[in-house]
Amino acid sequence: RAMVGADTDVMNLPTLETRNRPENFVGVKAPMFSFTRLRGSDPVLGVEMASTGEVACYGATKEEAFMKSLLSTGFKMPKKNILFAVQDSLMDDATHCAYQLHELGYTLYATRETAANLRKNHVPCKVVAYPTEGESEDPNAIDLIKSDDIGLVVNIPTHKSTRLEDNFLMRRTAVDFGVPLLTNMQLVNCFTDAMYVNNMKKGEMVGLHPQTLFEHYASESDADAWTNPAEYH
Repeated sequence: RAMVGADTDVMNLPTLETRNRPENFVGVKAPMFSFTRLRGSDPVLGVEMASTGEVACYGATKEEAFMKSLLSTGFKMPKKNILFAVQDSLMDDATHCAYQLHELGYTLYATRETAANLRKNHVPCKVVAYPTEGESEDPNAIDLIKSDDIGLVVNIPTHKSTRLEDNFLMRRTAVDFGVPLLTNMQLVNCFTDAMYVNNMKKGEMVGLHPQTLFEHYASESDADAWTNPAEYH
């Protein structure tokens, strides 16, 4: 109607100034990436547009909507160990996230410096060697990823990072072997909060209530509806 200049007053549509309508749910849109098709590329995000698609989902809370949208992109929930490699300046946030995952029952692995910071803050973890470290008494991070011992890689570099090759090899190996990868601290915060709030122990989707758009329409009241209750959605 708007495109042809017809009157839309009877449709009860929100205006640009309308806020908090409809209420009672939150929407989150998650991007999808094709790093698996870009052989040899570094799967870390910059300012350039890199997503090849998006998925929008709704939930009763921010955490529920976030987790639904993330899972809808094909993200696999970790059902085994989690590997951390985080730059020192981000360790305050990373320690909080790691402890949440530990409380949910995950075994944590971490590169040497990251492990030292986690242990200093009483977060149990196992030390892994860097990919280029050569022979070591600790298992190599790359070998753990390749052998399917790791269910999620959290690798967060910054401009202060010095082990550029090691970080790249961990990220690239995770993508090549189909292991979920998180490279942004804000994303990791949202992810661990969503898992913790929804009590998603060892990959179980406890607390998530999937519902189609039509099921939502059927359950909402007339006051919550975007359009006239007599109009077909």
